[in-house]
Amino acid sequence: MTDFALNAEVRSDLGKGASRRLRRLAAQVPAVVYGGDKAPVSITLLAKEIAKLLENEAAYSHVIALTVGGATETVVIKALQRHPAKGHVLHADFVRVVAGQKLTVLVPLHFINQETAVGVKQQGGEVSHTAAEVEVSCEAKDLPEFINVDLAKVELGQIVHLSDLVLPAGVELVALAHGKDLPVANIHASRVPKDEEEGAAE
Repeated sequence: MTDFALNAEVRSDLGKGASRRLRRLAAQVPAVVYGGDKAPVSITLLAKEIAKLLENEAAYSHVIALTVGGATETVVIKALQRHPAKGHVLHADFVRVVAGQKLTVLVPLHFINQETAVGVKQQGGEVSHTAAEVEVSCEAKDLPEFINVDLAKVELGQIVHLSDLVLPAGVELVALAHGKDLPVANIHASRVPKDEEEGAAE
C-alpha cells in the first residue's frame, strides 16, 4: 500500500511569518496532519523531498508512509497550496488513513483512445478536457491511482459526464453523490477546416 514515504519534523514555531522563514531560510515546507482520533499536528517537510515525491503522479492519490519524530503513520494528500508563478509547494495538508473509514481524495483522470475516437478519426473533431481530476470517496484499500476515461466510442458533439465513467469497486464520485453530473470531456468540431490544415502543411 505504501510505496511512497516522507520524513517530517514537528513544527512549534507557527504563524505566517514563521512559515515564510521556514521556506526562505531552511528550504522547508510547512504542513499539517489531521484526521482519525488524534489531534492535528503541525509539521515541516524538506522542500526537495516533497518535490521529488510529487514527480510521480500516483503520489497524489496514494497512501504515503509519513514519519514524524520516529513514529510512522499512513496518510494521503488532502490539499496542496502552490506558488502562483513558480509552482512549488507552499503548504501541504495530509489526512490520516484509518482502516474502515472512507477518505475523500482527488484522483487524476487518464484520457485514453483519443486519437482513435469515432468523433476524431471518422468525423474530424477535436477532444477538449473539462476536468483533469475528480474527487472520490472510498476506503484507502480501494483508492485508485487514476481513473480512465475511454473516448473510443464518443462521437462528434457528444459530452462525457461523470456518470459515464467506469469506477473501480468501492469507489464513488463525490459530485455525483451530491447530484452533480459534471462534464469531463467532449468532442467538438475542429476550428480549422481539414483542407486549410493540409494547405498550411504543404
